[in-house]
Amino acid sequence: MLRKLLGALAATLVFAGAASASTLDEVKSRGKLLCGVNSGLQGFAEKQGDGSWAGFDVDYCKALAAAVLGDAAKVEFVGLTAQDRFDKLKSGAVDVLARNTTWTMERETKLPFRFAGISYHDGQGFMVPKLSGVTSVFNMSQASICFVSGTTTQANVDDYFREKEMAYTAQTFSSIADAVAAYEAGKCDAYTADQSQLYAVRLKLARPEDHIILPEVVSKEPLGPVVRVGDEQWFNIARWTLFALINAEELEVRGPGVAEAREKSKKPNIRRLLGVEGTFGADLGLDADWAARAITAVGNYGEIFDRNLGTGSKLQIERGLNALWDKGGILYVPPVR
Repeated sequence: MLRKLLGALAATLVFAGAASASTLDEVKSRGKLLCGVNSGLQGFAEKQGDGSWAGFDVDYCKALAAAVLGDAAKVEFVGLTAQDRFDKLKSGAVDVLARNTTWTMERETKLPFRFAGISYHDGQGFMVPKLSGVTSVFNMSQASICFVSGTTTQANVDDYFREKEMAYTAQTFSSIADAVAAYEAGKCDAYTADQSQLYAVRLKLARPEDHIILPEVVSKEPLGPVVRVGDEQWFNIARWTLFALINAEELEVRGPGVAEAREKSKKPNIRRLLGVEGTFGADLGLDADWAARAITAVGNYGEIFDRNLGTGSKLQIERGLNALWDKGGILYVPPVR
């Protein structure tokens, strides 16, 4: 009898879990996507003077909203710190975290999250005052280095300096603004972060030309969107929205040309991506036009990169590793097939 009761209880719990609303259902019911982003990092996510948000990660969230809700404007951006981002995602305060977050084994095995893919291949670097005369990390033994707490940066420096048998003094701060202010005031010899962040930070210094970014890259920092574990449908939607933007660049489908491509293209890969052929939208729980809407809203990956980080931005970051695999980079995703 006890075994039967336990079996019935287990079945009830499984049914209750299955019956609970999925993230997709919650987003549709709410009528907007809740997207966790950096509270202020030029190029990735930054609130503008008119209250709108702009940036590389912001555009991903807009694409996701367009795919799911049919409108890229149906997003509420939630500015998060490095310290509270995972708690907010875990609690359900946001539906997706798109906050220049590094994909690591520990974060995917010890935390209840899944990374939807790599949106930006980054690496950790160092910025120093030009007048310091430092031209390499190897000149930095005994240096004082500023960090933002709650990130992978200090662990990376610990590993690198230990391997090179060098010593340093760590100074940690709760925000980028505090760490950079300390660095600019001369309270530490260097500031370390992902290289993409260093380019953004340097632009905001009083005299950007007085600071250099050292050539060494001391870590791999694969950045990408994150969702909660346990909702495979939402994970697939978040992942394939990212993949659709990258596939669109590879197939030379640009935002302004989506409608024409849907109508005229005879290329099977384009027809599948844009929902003319196949059941790929239905397989995600979306309609056939999901990817077409996402690409129309923000452009393909290359357009997003250039506008926010590359040639069309103040940062002027080269594509480098983030160029397509057939253009000298390592950007490569599965096809819509």
